[in-house]
Amino acid sequence: MGNGLSRLESRFYGEPARVAALPKSRPIGGREAVESGLVTAAPDEFDWDDEVRLAVEERAALSPDALTGMEANHRFVGPETMETKIFGRLTAWQNWIFTRPNASGPEGSLLRYGTGQRAQFDRKRV
Repeated sequence: MGNGLSRLESRFYGEPARVAALPKSRPIGGREAVESGLVTAAPDEFDWDDEVRLAVEERAALSPDALTGMEANHRFVGPETMETKIFGRLTAWQNWIFTRPNASGPEGSLLRYGTGQRAQFDRKRV
């Protein structure tokens, strides 16, 4: 990655012992993935429907472009390099978000910010 870290080192940034403890030569099962921190959530069969519904509703409440920006910012953790500044933040916000109608259009979030009106998002853009 642009910061010189592997994907696992980025996932467990600042915790090199956790990366070293991960099995590298064999597949792991669901329980081991949860226990090692590789899985964010693992609802059981009883909670599955509610957990999936909540996850979808939470994501749907955000604009597609906000999700793009969040993903770009989370992609490059750790030491800041020129690559992480350009590809992790600057490019995402300038080229993918601020220039889109969801942000700068007549009903976009930048023009409606502070007015009390909700922005109208085109959810097909991302």
